[in-house]
Order: sequence, then C-alpha cells, then structure tokens
Amino acid sequence: MSKLVSNKDNLKVLHEDNHIMVVNKRVGDIVQGDKTGDKPLSEVVKEYIKDKYNKPGEVFLGVVHRLDRPTTGIVVFARTSKALTRLNELFSKRETQKTYWAVVKNKPPKTEDNLVHFLKRNEKNNTSKAHLKEVPESKKASLDYKIIKELNNYFVLEINLHTGRHHQIRAQLSAIGCPIKGDLKYGFDRSNPDGGIHLHARKLVFIHPVTKETLEIIAPTPNEVIWNAL
Repeated sequence: MSKLVSNKDNLKVLHEDNHIMVVNKRVGDIVQGDKTGDKPLSEVVKEYIKDKYNKPGEVFLGVVHRLDRPTTGIVVFARTSKALTRLNELFSKRETQKTYWAVVKNKPPKTEDNLVHFLKRNEKNNTSKAHLKEVPESKKASLDYKIIKELNNYFVLEINLHTGRHHQIRAQLSAIGCPIKGDLKYGFDRSNPDGGIHLHARKLVFIHPVTKETLEIIAPTPNEVIWNAL
C-alpha cells in the first residue's frame, strides 16, 4: 500500500498569487504536523515557494483549514499574515461555499436531502458519532447531498456543507447507511489500496482576502478507476 504524497516538485497547485496558495491534496498528505512526524503539506508548500521565488530565510505560510488525511482535494494556505486573518474570518463565519464529492455504497434513502445530526466526538479513537437528537457535548451538523451518478456498485454524491464539524461528512453519511468507499472507521467493509477514502473536496467559492474578487476553485479528482468513471 503506497500512499502517494506531495513534494515541492509534484505539488498540484490550483491557484497561486502573492496572498494565497490553493493546492489539490493527495491521499497521503497531512495538512499540518501531527504525532506521526510525517512532513506536513504546509512544509511542502513552503519549500515550493522558497524554491520557486528564491526566497531567503523563513517563508510565511498560514494554515487556514484542514482536510482529513485520507481525503483529497482543495486546501487553502495564506501567504501573508493579513490574508491569514481575513481567510480565518471567512472560514469561521462560514462565508465560503464548500462542495464535496463522495463515493458511497448503498443508495441513500432519498435522491437529495438535508441531513441534520448532532455529532459527539470521541477523542480516544478519533471518531465522531452522529445522533438524531442533541446529546451532551454534541455539536449540530448540517449538510445537503444529492446523487449525481450511479455506478455499478456505488453511488456518487455531491455534498454542500453548512457546518464544519470533525469528520462530519463521514459520520453523517455513515449514519444514513451510506459509508464512504474505503472508510473503515465509519463502517465500510474494506480499505482502498492507497489507504485513502473516496471523499474529495471538489469546489470552493470564496471572496479573495485582498483583491475582493470571487474565486471559484475546482479540484480535479484523483486519477483512479472509480473517480475516472465520472
């Protein structure tokens, strides 16, 4: 099982200017450093900038948001502290439109629907459980999904997030009996060869922190049999 990770030479850059960098994350990439000690994507992007622009000394790079390690797709970084402050505000106030694609087994109960659950995080095994009613220490989670394609054994869903909870899409889809392909943690029966899951941050629309123009970023799906069927 070899996870392909990004390095400064194969980095998939979706947008780049003096204020922000947007990259297409691979399955093996970890956005920020953690206990594994693996080199995070943030460091890779710093190396890329340092290399490309011959920057002496430390390169500033701010992490604005994260994607779970086994997922792929859009990750935004800030190249200046001003951009970081404004992007943090945009993301915390939910002034962004996030669209994900997920490949699930089992047909969802409805062709399209709004799902509302209360997610309770379990720090010990790093999962979140979706409850239909509020329970102590739970947070409300909401998303819309619609089926965009039926494949032989799977269904492809387009998901728009209204909240940004820990493992939200994974937990909510699992709760309606539609675990994401490869997601052992949330009830799929076997892992994917690359150790990833079929969840992809497909599209992000937001106002540029400095130029104020509306940016719409779309991330191509990984080059993989099922994604390629789309």
